[in-house]
Amino acid sequence: MSPPTSPSLSLPIIDISPFLSPTPADPSAQETCAQSLDAACTSPGFFYLKNHNLPPRLTASVLDLARRFFTTVPAAEKHRIRRRPVGDGTGDGARGYQLIGDNITQGKRDWHEGIDWYRPVRAGEPHERPCPSATLSADPQQQEENGAGASRTPPYTLLQGLNQWPARPHGFRATYEDYIAHMLTLGAAVVRAMGVALGGGMERTFADATRNSWWVMRAIGYPSLPSPVAAPAVETAGGGEKEGEGEGGGEEEEGRVSCGAHTDYGCVTLLLADETRGALQVWVEGEGEDDGKWIDADPLPGALVVNIGDMMERWSGGRWKSLRHRVVHRGEGYRVSVPFFFEPDFEAKVPGKEGEGEVVYGEYLMQKVRNNF
Repeated sequence: MSPPTSPSLSLPIIDISPFLSPTPADPSAQETCAQSLDAACTSPGFFYLKNHNLPPRLTASVLDLARRFFTTVPAAEKHRIRRRPVGDGTGDGARGYQLIGDNITQGKRDWHEGIDWYRPVRAGEPHERPCPSATLSADPQQQEENGAGASRTPPYTLLQGLNQWPARPHGFRATYEDYIAHMLTLGAAVVRAMGVALGGGMERTFADATRNSWWVMRAIGYPSLPSPVAAPAVETAGGGEKEGEGEGGGEEEEGRVSCGAHTDYGCVTLLLADETRGALQVWVEGEGEDDGKWIDADPLPGALVVNIGDMMERWSGGRWKSLRHRVVHRGEGYRVSVPFFFEPDFEAKVPGKEGEGEVVYGEYLMQKVRNNF
């Protein structure tokens, strides 16, 4: 088998710039982009996104702040923003810091730490759920978080709490909120392009269904797995082989994968990652029923790694697939990634698929959060 070359040989590269400009210089540029996007989402379902709206200084700062938080901030300070279950102090069962082993995929603990943020709940929104205590808070930070001049105090119900922000490193929150603003613009451009790609009025459907995207963002820190294990070979993006694990299932034991195999459950995932190679893996189906392989989705300088989620697969009528992927970081160093999940509105209704009826995204999301994947 030929030696590894460029990861672009396996994953397509999409130039999203025509959908970030209100008036593209080339009238056919958007159509060309949409056609390329359709092909990439049809197969393999993962791709690189280039010529986006993210300044290099911003992406570098986002990764640097995450790395410094995970590797230099004392454990006690991390614990201050720890994710807590519903009813435990400020916990809402979703937002906050997770220790190594807190995150569970398919019933097994993952080998990474992270912080989870969700779109803030705005007072008066249809999905706002009353807290057991009906008191209001005069805390300016809570008022700013809810953006409604007042906010409730804990205990919070599931997903109804406040985002937890590190006090250190300095500038963390301001930088990440700037990044969120950029990602919301980019996410809207990507789903617009997807609507054009699918046709049949889907551009308007996606615009309506993501107007108030219930976005999710994670900062994730991956220490190297404790020890390598002998396993079947995994094909790299360039066609070479390396040691890896099989299709998923029983071989993914606790402590042997950094994040277990799963699909994402929303619209589209936009992944910013450091330069670590050989960690993120995508399962690509083969021609036979049980045929397939894991390929590495290594970072490409200046580009994001993008994949579609379960809701987009439903909207496409199964034409596009939400692919399983995992992280197996056995290399040296501490890997950092920041995935941004551009999702439907909480109340968005998404078509059913074979054997299942229509779903309301917020209800689907809450079920996933309860089960932690």
